[in-house]
Amino acid sequence: MDGSLSIVEVLLSFLLFMVMFFGIGFLLNMLLRMTWLMAIVYPVIVILIVDEVRILDYITSPGMAFSSLGDKLVSLHAADIIILIGGLVGAILAGIVMIILRRMGYRMF
Repeated sequence: MDGSLSIVEVLLSFLLFMVMFFGIGFLLNMLLRMTWLMAIVYPVIVILIVDEVRILDYITSPGMAFSSLGDKLVSLHAADIIILIGGLVGAILAGIVMIILRRMGYRMF
């Protein structure tokens, strides 16, 4: 394979990431009562997905780690960016849904 994704694969991956991070965000919102936690944590998750540098390297050698992260982020393909945006959309939707549910009187635990 040449590494390219078809439009169907990109759409399915977008939906998968959106549903996955919506579910994780919804559960975290219910358990921790922090509406935007997943939307705030999501960029860290993206860094862990994209970068191949250990987390400890961001502390011990930040120059190398952040330059490597910048190179990886710049080299992302459009399909990768679309898929990662799907996860962010899911995390934001989870926060919006929790706000709506709380306004309607839904109580968690």
